[in-house]
Amino acid sequence: MDFQLINVGIADYNISSSPDVLRTILGSCVGICLYDSGKKIGGMCHIMLPAMKEQGASVKKYADTAIPLMLDEMKSRGADVSRIQAKIVGGARMFNVSENSMMGEIGNNNVLKVREVLGELAIGIVSEDIGGNYGRTIDFYLDSGMVKIRSMGKEEKII
Repeated sequence: MDFQLINVGIADYNISSSPDVLRTILGSCVGICLYDSGKKIGGMCHIMLPAMKEQGASVKKYADTAIPLMLDEMKSRGADVSRIQAKIVGGARMFNVSENSMMGEIGNNNVLKVREVLGELAIGIVSEDIGGNYGRTIDFYLDSGMVKIRSMGKEEKII
């Protein structure tokens, strides 16, 4: 069966269905993988920051706007919210800065906001690979919902 590899850029999201694979590369950003196992429809968004503060900014850049937008589009394609589950990846501490620095907390703040938004949407997080001080490349397989994580110098991980 032929599949399409779909790259998801920074501050963007994409939705597809089995047998396609969604891919993104993360540092302090967080990748949110939403999956409806019944319809085999999945969406991946790559958020940069927790919350949209200024009007006119790209809504796909922020956890509080990108996740609901992606979920609405998944529903319009036939996904059933009652079956959707989430996997989250990323949120690394990529910059060696002082403990109280805003730059040092971006990854953690992104993860906290993603958890909050998913909770408000009643979407359960079934697995995650977050934190650390290293980047990740993730592949989200829409035939199974599996997420494969690769990082330099680390063993490949499947969640």
